[in-house]
Amino acid sequence: MNTAAFVDQQIAAWKAEGKDLQWTAWNAALLCVGWPYVFGARGEYCTPANRRRYYRDAHQTIKTKCKNFEGTGSCSGCKWFPNGQRVRFFDCRGFTYWVLLTVYGWKLMGTGATSQWNNADNWKAKGTVADGLPADTLVCLFVKKGKTMEHTGFGFNNETVECSNGVQHFTSRNKKWTDWGVPACIDGTVPDPSEDQGIGEPAYIDKRPLLQRGNKNKYVKLLQETLISLGYNLGICGADGDFGTMTLDAVLRFQREHGLKADGIVGPDTYAALDEAAAGKKTETPSEKTYSVIIRGLDYTQASAVANNYPGAEIVEGSVAK
Repeated sequence: MNTAAFVDQQIAAWKAEGKDLQWTAWNAALLCVGWPYVFGARGEYCTPANRRRYYRDAHQTIKTKCKNFEGTGSCSGCKWFPNGQRVRFFDCRGFTYWVLLTVYGWKLMGTGATSQWNNADNWKAKGTVADGLPADTLVCLFVKKGKTMEHTGFGFNNETVECSNGVQHFTSRNKKWTDWGVPACIDGTVPDPSEDQGIGEPAYIDKRPLLQRGNKNKYVKLLQETLISLGYNLGICGADGDFGTMTLDAVLRFQREHGLKADGIVGPDTYAALDEAAAGKKTETPSEKTYSVIIRGLDYTQASAVANNYPGAEIVEGSVAK
């Protein structure tokens, strides 16, 4: 699980590098996967004191404690205190609020999902999921029941990430979502969801998400296919879209062999190296490689017949009986 300090530093680094802000916001959200849910929270550090702060106003079914809730003891041993460092916590509308505020410096106004949705100044465009989603555009997704929005999260390229029982990443859009809104801070023209937006190769390359162990999506499968084409062994599972131990081992080996930081995380630098390696693989031709093959039991005439099937093949003098 990532720490709050790591996520903050990574977001700052991406912004300093001039990365696309939608890409940055989406990947920042993915870095938070596994962080806890606390009703009313908007990105505060996960501490016993902060949990007590929000406990009183929470509904009984979503009250959240921790082992040190009643005291002031150490958080040591808690899964939300990785390597002795803090993580953050959210509720659903606090999660989207925090990500957009941190990346764009823009506030998604409203005290809940419904009030966020009803504030016209929050949105550049709105629509229903049934009518289609804008491609290549970060959206806030909502679950509507009657006139109330019961839940919200992010959608991007048919994937979702949300804070519901903790921050969770899903490989495709869950059927529960009913409506979407493009936050007003998003730059550029919003595509018409009724038109075929398709994801071209340049857009795909620019918007590939950060990948690490535990991810399960189409980008992992593409990563695995590339690793396999480069000769890395992924075992019997192959390109199954699940970033597990074999994929991690292959990524670490690739990073070490290409002078990259061997952290098992596939980000811009690793993508660039993979693209370069794959491009080099595609330009290879059979004539650029040589092999030594021994076929026993052939005379010279038979060996010549075999060699004639492979342009450039040579018979080593003295290796066969004439």
